[in-house]
Amino acid sequence: MNSFQEGDLDTAERLCTDILEFRPENFDALHMLGVLHFQRQHLVEALRFLAAALEVNSSSSDAMSNLGLALHATGRYDEAIASYRNALQLAPDHPEILYNLANAFLELGRFDQALMNYDAVLTKVSNHAGALVNRGNTLLRLNEPEEAIANYDSALVELPGHPQILTNRGHALRRLDRPEQALVDFAAALAAAGEFAEAHFEAAMARLTLGDFARGWKQYEWRWKAAAFVRHRRSFWQPLWLGHEPVAGKTILLHAEQGFGDTIQFVRYAPLLKGQGANVICEIQPELTSLLSQLDDVKVIAKGDALPAFDLHCPLLSLPLAFGTQLGTIPAGAPYLAPRADRLAHWRERLPPDGPRAGFVWSGSPMHKNDANRSIALRQLASLFEDPPLRCLSLQTELRVADRETLRELPKLMHLGDEIRDFADTAAIISLLDVVISVDTAVAHLAGALGKPVVILLPHAADFRWMRQRADTPWYPSAKLLRQPAFGDWASVIHGLRDELRAAGPAASRMSGWH
Repeated sequence: MNSFQEGDLDTAERLCTDILEFRPENFDALHMLGVLHFQRQHLVEALRFLAAALEVNSSSSDAMSNLGLALHATGRYDEAIASYRNALQLAPDHPEILYNLANAFLELGRFDQALMNYDAVLTKVSNHAGALVNRGNTLLRLNEPEEAIANYDSALVELPGHPQILTNRGHALRRLDRPEQALVDFAAALAAAGEFAEAHFEAAMARLTLGDFARGWKQYEWRWKAAAFVRHRRSFWQPLWLGHEPVAGKTILLHAEQGFGDTIQFVRYAPLLKGQGANVICEIQPELTSLLSQLDDVKVIAKGDALPAFDLHCPLLSLPLAFGTQLGTIPAGAPYLAPRADRLAHWRERLPPDGPRAGFVWSGSPMHKNDANRSIALRQLASLFEDPPLRCLSLQTELRVADRETLRELPKLMHLGDEIRDFADTAAIISLLDVVISVDTAVAHLAGALGKPVVILLPHAADFRWMRQRADTPWYPSAKLLRQPAFGDWASVIHGLRDELRAAGPAASRMSGWH
């Protein structure tokens, strides 16, 4: 669609409206009004005028393509695809229509079809910057960061210094565990657009990965202006607390903002605020309330419930900034969570009584943006359960179809996941185990928060909190980290885990070697 200055839009709209007053079926006026309303993001009106234009002239590829764009903008991707395909019947191989079609496939996660159409665009227009960028974005979604970078490099030839492309490239470098190089791209992006929130946020992640907490936590606050976070930002009339004023005698609301693991990791700061004389309220995910209600002198409420009165508020992941947290000052005392006595009694009767016991979690939520890297198919771990030196228990609450089929073939892996109601159950089970083996999920955080020995299986480019090139973590003294030595190399991690399990010994009564 053509772009107009605001004044031109007003003039064009008046002219088109005047034309339709005398010629209500004038195709050009109807089509132009559809385009004008799209430009102003008046999508209902855009759809109405574009549909009316096509009733007058159904052979216009431009109107059909523009209808696809308007449908796309309203999230009606399947209808947009149908409209683009109709447009291509009228204008075969038109590069912009192919590009828009590819973008709709990308939105729907139909990556192979997206790639095919981006390739078709680039066959026609080899330097099409949009197709190069979004082809890179598609490859990143397919977990091909090296190939994605090659596409971003080609796009940067056409659009040198473009902040979004540089940020995408830096993100791909982070996915390859190259944070120092990524920071170069983020710096270039910010040189071009100093207020570009996504580049600030990505730079924060790189800095935190490298242990630069002083700059990292501060820059991490840019998340609230980045597209992925802005819709989750809470608005309160009470002031945001970032450590600049005393809290003694005041009531502070700490509110969860991201995943279960984030809440478990950063709720450790609540007792510190209590120690400063604050009244502390923690608003958390409902799934965690039964567990975290065990926190001493902290009021825990479920997100969505009515909030009591408070004076200050702070998102949980802003607490490290508020406390000026450095590597040496991480509040790492554990356990800082405890199981519920009633759940503990139940699971003590349920678990097998003989021998040392290990709990396993091999995958997280399929909806997690980095699931392809952090989760492991159970079949890859299957050999560990052929003759294990410990009682092996599955704590996996979400079972994928393939994993459930594999589980049936593993009689020495006792599955408890279907009986686990919430994190309070999981905490009770963990407290009765000798060790937990988990990929980077909330269960890994929970085991660490309970002070239980935990082996965390990490991808090559691990999340920022696990930092780099270390087998321990200052966040959880009882944790041991096993990292992929190269991108996608779970085989080496599993080999290392086998050695750890073997070292435990079949007759061990406790897993002292895991600390």
